[in-house]
Order: sequence, then C-alpha cells, then structure tokens
Amino acid sequence: MFELKANTAQSVKNDVLSGLTVALALVPEAVAFAFVAGVDPLVGLYAAFMVGLITAVFGGRPGMISGATGALAVVMVSLVADHGVEYLFATVVLMGILQITAGALKLGKFIRMVPHPVMLGFVNGLAIVIFLAQLSQFGLAGEAGWLEGTTLQGSVIDVAWLETSNLLRMLGLVALTMAVIYFLPKFTRAIPSSLAAILVVTGLVIGFNLDTRVVGDVAAIAGGLPQFHIPSVPFTFETLQIILPYSIILAAIGLIESLLTLRLVDEITQSHGNGNRECLGQGLANTVTGMFGGMGGCAMIGQSMINVNSGGRGRLSGIVAALSLLAFILVGSAWIEKIPLAALVGVMFMVVLGTFEWSSLRIMNKIPRSDAFVLVLVSGVTVVSDLAVAVVVGVIVSALVFAWNNAKQIRVQRSEHDTSQYYTVTGPLFFGSTTAFLTQFSVSEDKNDVIIDFLGSKVCDHSGLEAIDTLAERYLKAGKTVHLLHLSQDCKNLLKKAGNLVEVNVIEDPRYLVPVID
Repeated sequence: MFELKANTAQSVKNDVLSGLTVALALVPEAVAFAFVAGVDPLVGLYAAFMVGLITAVFGGRPGMISGATGALAVVMVSLVADHGVEYLFATVVLMGILQITAGALKLGKFIRMVPHPVMLGFVNGLAIVIFLAQLSQFGLAGEAGWLEGTTLQGSVIDVAWLETSNLLRMLGLVALTMAVIYFLPKFTRAIPSSLAAILVVTGLVIGFNLDTRVVGDVAAIAGGLPQFHIPSVPFTFETLQIILPYSIILAAIGLIESLLTLRLVDEITQSHGNGNRECLGQGLANTVTGMFGGMGGCAMIGQSMINVNSGGRGRLSGIVAALSLLAFILVGSAWIEKIPLAALVGVMFMVVLGTFEWSSLRIMNKIPRSDAFVLVLVSGVTVVSDLAVAVVVGVIVSALVFAWNNAKQIRVQRSEHDTSQYYTVTGPLFFGSTTAFLTQFSVSEDKNDVIIDFLGSKVCDHSGLEAIDTLAERYLKAGKTVHLLHLSQDCKNLLKKAGNLVEVNVIEDPRYLVPVID
C-alpha cells in the first residue's frame, strides 16, 4: 500500500537527494506563508512537515510534495486576525474532514472536467505567482515601497528595493544559482543540480564573508517536536458558523491545487496518480495537522517540480523531504539559517521557468480564440485572486463556449412522404439548442400527419424534453397528429402532455448508457 520500496539503488539515491533538496526549499516557503497567514513561523514549518509526511505515505501521487501554501495562507489571514490562531487550528481540522468526505465520495474524478486551456492557465498563473512571491526578498522589510500612493501600494510588486550594492550582490548570487542548476546536468547527474547550487552559493557566501541576507535573518526555525493539541475553541454552533465557511473554501482550494498538480506530475512522469486517494491523503494530513498546531496545506507545484526535476519519483522522496525538514527544526537550524536567501530565490526562479508553459505562447494564434481567452483569463485570475476562483471561472467559461458551439449543430431536415410530413433531426438537443430546434418546424404549413425522427439526435437534458413536449402541444392545438420516432425511454416517460399522440418505435429506440468511471 505504501510503496516505500524503490525499484533500484539509483532510484533510492535520487529520492533521498531530491528529498533533501526539497526540504531546503520548503524552509523559506513555509516561513513566508506563515507570515502571510499571520502566525508563528513554526506553525508553518510544522504544517510543512506533517502534511508533507502524511501525503507522501497515504496520498495518491508518489513524488508529489505537499506543505503550507500561499493559496491557503491568503484565505487564513482574516480568520486569524479576527478570531486567533486556535480558530485556525479548528478550521484546518474541519477542512481535513471535508476533504476526507470528498475522497470517500470519489469526487476526485471530477478533476477530469477541467479543460486543457484551464490547466495551462493554472500552470502559467501559478508560475507568475511564484515569481512575484520572490520579489519581497529583494526589498527592505517594513519600509514603504516604490508604489506608495498608488492603487498598487501594498501589493507583491510594491517593494522597497535594496540599495544598489546589496541589490546587485543579491542578483549576482541568484544568477549564479540559476547557472549552476542549468549547466551542471550537462556534465553530471550524480547530485541534484538544485542541491549543488545551494551548497555552492552557501559556501561562496561563507568563504568570502559576503554581506547578504540568509534564512536566519527572516526567522529562527529552531523548535521541538509538534505537540498534540486539541484546538482551544468553544465547541458550539456559533464556532461552527465561524469556521465552516473558511473550511469549505480551504478544502476546495486545497483539493483543486492538489489535483491539478497531480495531473501535471502525471504528464511529466508519464504515470498515473489516484485522485480519490489524494483527496483522502490530503484530508487525513490536514486533520492531523490541525491537532498538532499546524496551519494546514496542500500540494505545492514549485516543490513538486523541484522534486521531479531532481529525480524524485517515489514516495521515499516526499518522506525524506518531510523528515529532513523536521531534522532542520530539531537539530539543524543553525546550519539552515546560514543558507543565503539568494540561493533559494534562484532555485524558485528556475522552478518558474520550468513551470511556465512557454509553448502556450506559441500556440495562441493556432488554437480557437475561446481557448486562448480562457487560458489568459485563468492565468490572470490566478494572479489577482486565487486558484479556486480561477479554475471555477475557467471551467464555467469553457462550458458556456462548449454549449454555444454545440447549440449551432442542431439540424432539422424537412421532406414529404406520401401523405405525411417527415422531419429528420440531427445533433444534440439540450438547453442551448432548443430555440433553434423549435424554429425549424412549420406547424401551420405541415400536413395533418407529421413524423419526427430522432435517430440522429441525442436528447441531453430536461430542456430538450420540454422542447419536444412544446412541439407536440403545438401540433395538438393545430389539430394535427405527430409521431415521434426513436426516442429513448427517459423521453417517453417524461412526455406526458403529448398523450396518445406520441408514437414511439420501441424496437429501434437507442439506450444511452453512460459508463461510470471512478
């Protein structure tokens, strides 16, 4: 069940080294997202450890990394500010229970309803978000940014930039990190290039005593083991009213980001994860995390890309990343705090370059305009709002475009057969095509005996049934007899108003069987 055993010694080495690399990148991210949520850095670090470990063991996608994320942190801000951190822990527990319920109901399969342009928009938008999140590392904390007095004041790009010498030093170290990551694989893959880059830049800064910010300047990460802790909140209906809306939003965002990241890792590794199992794993992780003083989390696309690109494919990589992070908290904090922020920023910039779907820019003029619009829309909404809203908006717009295009495919061909008027219907009949369907019949001009053949048509919803019923009533009021051929059983059962005027060819009626796929 746990799939801890790797196939070869090489895969074990890859998983261990990539897991260590991911753990180093998890530290500043967890601390930063804790600050975003307004909680102590250890709350973010504990979440990264527990969510990462539990999802690595029980989740549905080996090689995918989970932890505290910015998409969830921005939702938690107002809850923590208004009610305190204990309500956050209670919210995370309820969030996990909702995610377990989603997994038990096998709702993970619905991620396949997300169209490819939405997936591209999600990836591009998230790459931009990851890039923008790194800009604060080039600024002075607590000082007004260069956009003070404008509508963008306080945004992620409103940074009080470092003075020139420090800024240039920071940029140089970032560039060196990126260069090592890019060129090292051309010579050897014995060690993950991201880990090598962090070690090289850290050694350079320590060896030459360069004046640049390190992890320890952001926050102290030393701490003990997370302690079991039932959230100190009143167990009342009023408390449920407070935490339930937040729990629903967090559960939705967490599952959407996790399942979309799962799909992305599937494509990169040419393998197949289990969406429903991932829902269960995420739910279990958040339920436990809330009981141990963590801020909750979900899959992290940046760290997942670092892991996969560093050779991490098995569950062992996620386990090593989580346990290494715990080791950093317990005994290795003094070393980790010496890592230059520039090295970690460089790693994340390479993640941005690898995550962004550059091919989407080349195909803009080759795909339908509607798909291009959805791609750009989802990217933009991901940046200015959040992932869940962006995906929902993208799916809705894609569904409306699909409905509009399919509504134009309904065709009704009119002909005469002896004493009867014969109509042949082709194309889907649903809410979007009912108006076009009804306008193609000439009730007043038709003969008294009318035959309408639905063999080439599929009645998709109740609106289609109502359109057929409306048409039958029109012929009834005109004193004419209408025969409806090749309707499915559900159509026959619902067409009550037509009464005995409806004649159905039972022998040739198709049965529309829709397979249920878990």
